[in-house]
Amino acid sequence: MNLAAIDLNLLVAFEALMEERHVTRAAERIGLAQPSMSSALRRLRALFADELFLRAGAGMQPTEKALALAGPIGEALRQIRSALVPDQGFDPAIARRRITIAATDYGDLVVVPELTRLLRIEAPGIDLAVRPLTDATVALAKLERGELDALIGGHLPESPRCVRHRLFEERFVCVRDTARTNRSERLSLEDYATLPHALFSAAGGDGLPSVIDALLARHGLKRRVAVTLAHVVAVPFAVAGTDLIATMSERVARRFTHLADIAVVAPPIDIPAFAIDLIHTSRAAQDPALRWFLDAADRCAGRLRY
Repeated sequence: MNLAAIDLNLLVAFEALMEERHVTRAAERIGLAQPSMSSALRRLRALFADELFLRAGAGMQPTEKALALAGPIGEALRQIRSALVPDQGFDPAIARRRITIAATDYGDLVVVPELTRLLRIEAPGIDLAVRPLTDATVALAKLERGELDALIGGHLPESPRCVRHRLFEERFVCVRDTARTNRSERLSLEDYATLPHALFSAAGGDGLPSVIDALLARHGLKRRVAVTLAHVVAVPFAVAGTDLIATMSERVARRFTHLADIAVVAPPIDIPAFAIDLIHTSRAAQDPALRWFLDAADRCAGRLRY
């Protein structure tokens, strides 16, 4: 391929299309008229001999080829921008940038709201796109390819090509219907095992024993999971007004005490805490905006630590 014949603006158009997944919004993002962006897309398709973006509902869906190109093109453009303005310091107050992360339900409920508030105050020109982190292995691959800037959540897999930063630790609590909770009495292990349980399972529930079931088995006890839910936000509302009990992360549980008629109580067994991590790649070291974002995430985590 003759690099001299390639219009660099086509790569800028590709980046905008990949981030917006919409021709009109992508055009507005880089200051083009919609017909000019459509023309750029036609030229991109010819350049890479691929459709790149296909119509899907009201937007566009990238092809496998486009997804494979996203990381290298994004990285090349970041290096070019850095080379053109090597001495310009990063000022979050005036910066314009889109940062894309993937977060678990926990990250969405606990970390992202804090991040959003900080961004609106300190960096109102930085847009944050949050993708669902349902398959950690797939999300990690996207991070390594440059399709994502960071991952936030618990129980994330290791990767020698990524950097893991501990935000804080989370512990477990139980939630029960307020009217059925005696706050003056500690929940007994026998009652905990006897009560019907509500369980959150992002995979929809496969019947496999959890760490809680293993802990109960050590005492010769077994619980009954009466309701399995696919979304953690459904758990408090399933518990409220029923005889169900649920075990869930404390910071999530406490966010629902004013929305659902539930009480937070200590579990009768010592359930190990788990880490909430932020994972990114080494390219953040060369990206002032990403370095600032990672620091912002750590500052938000500082407000959430016990």
